[in-house]
Amino acid sequence: MKRCTDIKQSRMLANIFGIENADMCYSIPYEEGDKPLLEQGGFGSTPCWSLTALLDIIPQEIFDGEYIINITEGSDNKWVLTYDHYENRNHSYYGLSTGANNLVDACYNMILKLHERNLLCCDYMG
Repeated sequence: MKRCTDIKQSRMLANIFGIENADMCYSIPYEEGDKPLLEQGGFGSTPCWSLTALLDIIPQEIFDGEYIINITEGSDNKWVLTYDHYENRNHSYYGLSTGANNLVDACYNMILKLHERNLLCCDYMG
């Protein structure tokens, strides 16, 4: 199970948010297979985000509560994130659905979509 963002994802999130809300890091120089450190490092490290940190970034609701996040494990062990209408679960917000083989990647993909649409809380923006 993937437990945090990889280097490429981490660099993208650092460009969006800065590093203040990263809760882990990779030491530099980085080699494939290195495990991230549990605490954010200082000089010579690359921040990364745990699944918990990613879930904290994703808003539970958008458009004043009209749509709420729905996280499910779909077919073929793929994780699906979508914003569903609070009254009608069969009506999802078009364009804000994503999936991946693991929950970290699915959350990362959703964060990128939310960022593109300016739907992320300003508290996380760097």
